[in-house]
Amino acid sequence: MSESEIIKGCLNYNRESQKALYEQFHSKMLGICLRYSRDNQEAKTMLRSGFLKVFANLKSFNGSTPLENWIKEEMVKATIDHLRKIKQNLIVSTVHANDKTINVGEDITDDEIILQIDTQQILKAVQELTPAYRTVFNLFVVDKHSHKQIAEMLDISENTSESNLSKAKYNLRKNILRSFSNPSLKTDGIKKEQTKRPS
Repeated sequence: MSESEIIKGCLNYNRESQKALYEQFHSKMLGICLRYSRDNQEAKTMLRSGFLKVFANLKSFNGSTPLENWIKEEMVKATIDHLRKIKQNLIVSTVHANDKTINVGEDITDDEIILQIDTQQILKAVQELTPAYRTVFNLFVVDKHSHKQIAEMLDISENTSESNLSKAKYNLRKNILRSFSNPSLKTDGIKKEQTKRPS
């Protein structure tokens, strides 16, 4: 089934077309939801809400961007809606726009964070961030939105977005370094590998 056939079928509420769309993008969209969630269960809830939003809004897809990119944007919106539904003020930093606190994350580059550790450990470290920091970090670092765009999406100021990103990077670095300094975390992977080997 071609992409255009899938879209047309979904617009006509065809179950086979909806299933085809879901199966084609399920894995990638789950990956996005995992980045914005605190655990797998919340990610799956976000994923369900995201695909409901995709099917409801598919009529607005005009082909000006690749379908995958459009679905990704709808999925990100769904994750933000989910966080707002749980507790609105989780999106907004406790740091006020006029806060003069030192920018604790300004010396930490995105590449440094990403290259320090493997993918699963990065994901775990990101999930340990507060929803406010995790959301801005994902929107800016991974999904490449500007602080102006983030401010509009979350209904916060650009200064708050910048502050949340700075503190997110700082806390992410702490989470990563903690995994390095914890002997049980460092040897856990080795132990698991050893248990797989036949005696």
